[in-house]
Amino acid sequence: MDTVTRPRILVVGAGFAGVECVRRLERRLTPDEADVTLVTPVAYQLYLPLLPQVASGVLTPQSIAVSLRRSRRYRTRILPGGAIGVDLKSKVCVIRTITDEVVNERYDYLVLAPGSVTRTFDIPGLTEHAFGLKTLAEAAYIRDHVISQLDLADASDDPAERAARLQFVVVGAGYAGTETAACLQKLTHAAVRRYPRLDPALIKWHLIDIAPKLMPELGEKLGRSASQILRRRGVDISLGVSVAKAGREEVTFTDGRVIPTHTLIWTAGVAASPLVATLGAETVRGRLAVDAEMRLPGHDGVFALGDAAAVPDESKDEPGVICPPTAQHAMRQGRRAADNVIATLRGEPLRGYFHADLGLVVDLGGHDAVAKPLGVELHGLPAQFAARGYHWAAMRTNVAKIRVATNWTLNAIAGDDFVRTGFQARKSARLRDFEFTDAYMSPEQVREHLAATEQGNP
Repeated sequence: MDTVTRPRILVVGAGFAGVECVRRLERRLTPDEADVTLVTPVAYQLYLPLLPQVASGVLTPQSIAVSLRRSRRYRTRILPGGAIGVDLKSKVCVIRTITDEVVNERYDYLVLAPGSVTRTFDIPGLTEHAFGLKTLAEAAYIRDHVISQLDLADASDDPAERAARLQFVVVGAGYAGTETAACLQKLTHAAVRRYPRLDPALIKWHLIDIAPKLMPELGEKLGRSASQILRRRGVDISLGVSVAKAGREEVTFTDGRVIPTHTLIWTAGVAASPLVATLGAETVRGRLAVDAEMRLPGHDGVFALGDAAAVPDESKDEPGVICPPTAQHAMRQGRRAADNVIATLRGEPLRGYFHADLGLVVDLGGHDAVAKPLGVELHGLPAQFAARGYHWAAMRTNVAKIRVATNWTLNAIAGDDFVRTGFQARKSARLRDFEFTDAYMSPEQVREHLAATEQGNP
């Protein structure tokens, strides 16, 4: 029987950071230098920034799920599952496969890019009644749900029920929440024309955030412009406010208001993957503490990056500043982490991560957008071209680019049919149904599992 003598590189996570790392490893390593394994439950990279456009029907789900098997060079082994624990001393990653089997994967070099989960708080009813927006399934479900509220309101003769079904609440006025509210408001505004029994004035969208400003990263001028666009379209923006309690048919705000609604979409930030807690390593604001080269201190050959790592932001003058959890940072960190893994493998010097910001783009649906590419402030169509041009260029395969461009063109010309797929009509799809945060092991459970495995009793 052949024995593996090549070093084993294990990459955990197929988000922006993990996929960029694998792509770089495949380009720069020869087949004889190392074996690369990627742990991911799905064999595609999800282009997260465009999820609001999937939820609003502008794009199809397949168009932003970029196949790994099409874009890779077919050398990397894909292990279909999710990492639920890591023993750094034994150099073993514990993985739960998509068939619910628990397996141990040994490594020589480990790249941790498990991403993030939705950040929630101890708010009564939140995880039971709120929708999240971090997966394709959630985006598709939210679209079905929003259209179903129009259908049910149209069929109802109860004015109170009709009004409740036509109120929608989005929590989180960052990029994800703002784009979600903007795109879905466009969806309902266009769809209500097909419902002659419904009064368009009854449709109300609420965007709330505990922060004092809408997307403060945009700056005062662009943030104010985005707010004006949304308010002009009828979106009620409440800042300095959050959710006090979530129910099946109403949401209570911290300012005392009670909004009758069947739709609460929660996009109030992200937290590092629970996998981080299984390592027993030092963390910074819940993310793994790493150096500028993205190495985990005290553990040779272990790197962490993306949303799960507190990578120092060397572009800032102030000490202690860490990189925000954005796609721009994750992609560039993935490439630099791959270079540093290869340098470690070859005994070469490592290089620190340094980020030169490309700017920000926010697509508000239709012709509305604000953008700040390379520090240049844009509004309207120029901003829309910049936003969509950036996203289009970031798609990793030509097939994905063609699908996205075709979807945008078809939607602009023909609009939407507002059809519900119904494939999840009988299934719950709230936050607690998608995050699976209880699937991870504690450090003690990882050690107990490995000990039991060695004794032949996993």
